[in-house]
Amino acid sequence: MAQYTKHPVKAPPTAPERESTGHLLLRAYIILVLIVTFAHSAVYNLLGAIGAGIVLVVFLLATLAIGIPMIATNRPQAFPWRRLPWTATAYALLALLSLAWSQWRVPTAITWVLLATVTVNALFIAHVLTWHEIVRALSSAFKWILGLSLALELWVSLVLHAPLLPNFVTLPDGEIDPQWYWVRDNLFDGGRIQGIVGNANLLAIISVFALITFGILYSARARWRTTLAMWMLLAAYFLFRAASATAFACAAAAAVVLIVALLMRRAQTPAARTRLYVVFIGGSVLAGAAAWLLQKPLLALLGRESDLTGRSDRIWTKVLERVAEHPIAGNGFSSPWVPSDPAFDHWITDHGITVFHAHNMWLDVLMQLGAVGLVLVAIAYLSLLWRSWFFAVDRPRWDLTADRTYSPLTLLPSLFTVVLLVQGLTESTPIMLWGWMLLILLSFKIKATPIVGVGERVIERGERRRRVP
Repeated sequence: MAQYTKHPVKAPPTAPERESTGHLLLRAYIILVLIVTFAHSAVYNLLGAIGAGIVLVVFLLATLAIGIPMIATNRPQAFPWRRLPWTATAYALLALLSLAWSQWRVPTAITWVLLATVTVNALFIAHVLTWHEIVRALSSAFKWILGLSLALELWVSLVLHAPLLPNFVTLPDGEIDPQWYWVRDNLFDGGRIQGIVGNANLLAIISVFALITFGILYSARARWRTTLAMWMLLAAYFLFRAASATAFACAAAAAVVLIVALLMRRAQTPAARTRLYVVFIGGSVLAGAAAWLLQKPLLALLGRESDLTGRSDRIWTKVLERVAEHPIAGNGFSSPWVPSDPAFDHWITDHGITVFHAHNMWLDVLMQLGAVGLVLVAIAYLSLLWRSWFFAVDRPRWDLTADRTYSPLTLLPSLFTVVLLVQGLTESTPIMLWGWMLLILLSFKIKATPIVGVGERVIERGERRRRVP
């Protein structure tokens, strides 16, 4: 009996390829790693210093248990050893070698294990996920952090009706400095909110990363765009309520870079790009000079002190004193500083709390690993900035076709890098935990797979063919 169909004879429809259960579990594990890394302060407030350290070590062992068999069996492809971010790797090796001359050997050993854990996890993520999957994993992690932050703030304000201390400790009698609180119960009184990470500045910078990630996925026409728009509104609300001057500066810098990158994409000739570079670089120099000359009124407008909340007088001056003691090789690695160690205990305090970093990543590196470490970090970040910029503004090419459309996803590395560099002027997080993870992950992924989309698979097949003896 004859069979009739409306489908073309030559191309019957095929179901979309489904991800294997193993790969879905792998992505879920990586999302959990990202959550724990970006919200590590929440883990610290929940489990304490020892518990937070144990969690990171457990994830390191789990990553090695998953990753080593994959590399040994060449799944999904052979590990691209030659594409490793070698400058950042040299910095990590220098940090380990600093045990030989460190003025604080115990903090050096402890924090180097944290650095190694983050480095291994970043390399693993970049190796096993595609660009699309990395952006989606970051998006999922930020959604969890923002969602849990909102839930915790609501619980504290509507149920607890009182500030919350770390480890759910009962509030003692008498006045307590607000700096000690995990959540200050400011959701409905107009004060700065801290979310699950327990720090308004950290919540604000995560909100900036989230806005970038959600916006890029929205531009890439990802599924559930209405839901993405709602998450963007929540991230913008947290950014506003956290009221971090550094985060506002990071967001402004990312917006400027985004505009320039989009203009570069529209430029049709090298001369047009050259004019844009001249305008952009010249404008940046003028804006930087104006910001320096007008720093006092600008900081006053943002409600901040002219000494950057005590950074220049109380923190940077003391850090520079230690820099002068060992300017070449530094005093020894420790990112973050370990407040319980005699070398840092009450060395620099803020509201009675020992400060755990220099609030400037360049000064922090200079104090810890001297001029040698400073050069390595500068090269690592400048290399990432250079590669990520051309990753964003150059058309994707892996053959003779030169008119392929741009992918919004290629904008993410350059925007993230700019945020990290601007934040590094007043914070040290770009050289530890999630800041270091982003440096390693983005540097390695751009070098190993400088194409987004179909070209990723083309490059991977080409790499495998070149390895065949």
